Amino acid sequence: MTRPSGWAITVAPTTQAITAAVKISEVTATPARRAGSCAGPAGAGQNRRMGYARSVALFIAAGLAEIGGGYLVWRWLRAGAPVIVGILGAAILVVYGVIPTLQKSADFGRIYAAYGGVFVVASLLWGWGVDKNRPDRFDWAGAAVVLAGVAIIYFAPRR
Repeated sequence: MTRPSGWAITVAPTTQAITAAVKISEVTATPARRAGSCAGPAGAGQNRRMGYARSVALFIAAGLAEIGGGYLVWRWLRAGAPVIVGILGAAILVVYGVIPTLQKSADFGRIYAAYGGVFVVASLLWGWGVDKNRPDRFDWAGAAVVLAGVAIIYFAPRR
């Protein structure tokens, strides 16, 4: 899968400018990527680290888009915000649907399983930052377990 050089996605779920920009240069899926692994050939340590950073950035962008879009729809339907807020939220949710397709892995289930863990942590952070509901020690412990699961599911070397 190849995207045009310079293709970019910008997600701005609130007027307070929570923005995640993902610059996509050229996305190509290698056989290792198709199998769901972010591990590259031996000696490609720099490329592997960049692959990890790119994957993490895409997971974060997807989290901001999903939670931000959902939050705007919530504000519209539950808090009486204007309908344009709901429409903006819906548009951001469409962007969220596109972001995971930018991952190099072709394994839909693995990407979404790993993203589920990122969503858990991002939701806690969103609640803390936006709704001022500070996570407690059990929230943090659960988030650590979930992130360990994400690392195993998505970044484990596969043959």
